Amino acid sequence: MGCFPCFGSTEKEEEERKDDPRRDGGDFRKEGSANQSTHRVTRASSDKSKSRNGLDSKKEASVPKYGSSAHIAAQTFTFRELAAAAKNFREECLIGEGGFGRVYKGRLESTGQVVAVKQLDRNGLQGNREFLVEVLMLSLLHHPNLVNLIGYCADGDQRLLVYEFMPLGSLEDHLHDVPPDKKPLDWNTRMKIAGGAAKGLEYLHDKANPPVIYRDFKSSNILLDEGFHPKLSDFGLAKLGPVGDKTHVSTRVMGTYGYCAPEYAMTGQLTLKSDVYSFGVVFLELITGRKAIDNTRVAGETNLVAWARPLFKDRRKFPKMADPLLQGRYPVRGLYQALAVAAMCLQEQAATRPLIGDVVTAVSYLASQTYDPNTAQSNRVGPSTPRSREDRKVHSPHKNSPDFRLKDPFKGVNFGAEVGRDLGVGSGRKWDQDELESQGSCEDSPAHFGKARGTPRSLNRDPDRQRAVA
Repeated sequence: MGCFPCFGSTEKEEEERKDDPRRDGGDFRKEGSANQSTHRVTRASSDKSKSRNGLDSKKEASVPKYGSSAHIAAQTFTFRELAAAAKNFREECLIGEGGFGRVYKGRLESTGQVVAVKQLDRNGLQGNREFLVEVLMLSLLHHPNLVNLIGYCADGDQRLLVYEFMPLGSLEDHLHDVPPDKKPLDWNTRMKIAGGAAKGLEYLHDKANPPVIYRDFKSSNILLDEGFHPKLSDFGLAKLGPVGDKTHVSTRVMGTYGYCAPEYAMTGQLTLKSDVYSFGVVFLELITGRKAIDNTRVAGETNLVAWARPLFKDRRKFPKMADPLLQGRYPVRGLYQALAVAAMCLQEQAATRPLIGDVVTAVSYLASQTYDPNTAQSNRVGPSTPRSREDRKVHSPHKNSPDFRLKDPFKGVNFGAEVGRDLGVGSGRKWDQDELESQGSCEDSPAHFGKARGTPRSLNRDPDRQRAVA
């Protein structure tokens, strides 16, 4: 596919980018429809010495090698081929639109394969550099939870990307502004999507070498295949993570408002834990059904995380945080556990957030605990929902059963203390188990999962590694 410019920024380019007046978070834009990516992206800083297809021909590509070879497997297409596939980019084929351009559904004449064709707007937010990053990343990284890049087109000043077609659209389509005639996602599907998306991040953080920071984890970038199988898409903002003794990479602040980790938005210092924070926002979206930023809501509720923080103070309000579209059809214990995981991912201090591998363990467990609304009593949404212990035990294995002891990743994790101290919730005291028992809510409290304070099983079980990535 010819020569790519250097994958990383030169010092001069970095200085130019830091001086860019669009660096601050005020340039973040709110999301729109499916497959949108409305973050502010600056075009490549230099267009000098371009080859025929518009790519820098003077610099050899500095390509990270994820595997035995750095071979770029993506096919090259002519603009004519892709125009034919998308019926000359007619409106009837349009399936998404954003700051980068438009996405069309098409069919390749050569193979008959149904594809999604992303046509970058030449005056839009995604420039040559981001186009190259996406081609490189998706050509070298392969995982069941990453979208497959089939090929690209770089004819003249045309920039198009060809992906496998995701028939169910994006997670955003199924979570927000759901029409009355459309069935909302049930609890089991939400946990399945969260688990698959977390595995995609885990691959980028722990399996790729060097690690990759996704930097744009949000509901519109999680595409859904048949059976609601999630795949991460849109890698234009992906960045190689820190290696060696480095703790972070410094870069311009880019992303989507509402999803960016606070330390990254304030300092431009990007770490793997920045992605963990973004995962926490999306996980909270899945639990609550609310948008990360919703300007139609009353003051104090427009920002999802800001709305959720006070509610973490009082476990009795946890049922109020569940998506009303669930209509009470969720496991109480699972709701508490899911909220605890989300809260830990959303801690303001990056070092206190869990590693993505531990998040995968926790969310995969939640996804494995299939909830059957036909055999479990429905939960009424509200602060006063009296439930007997016998009712609660229906939703989860008994704590002394072999199944629970072997598989429950929450056993020995003191969620109450961690969430209270690091989220600034209340006085930071432990959600005391005796107190919870006296109120008849022990089985469903995050504090119940952490009886043994000093147990080795913890979502932050490797402090040395944690400090290295934070």
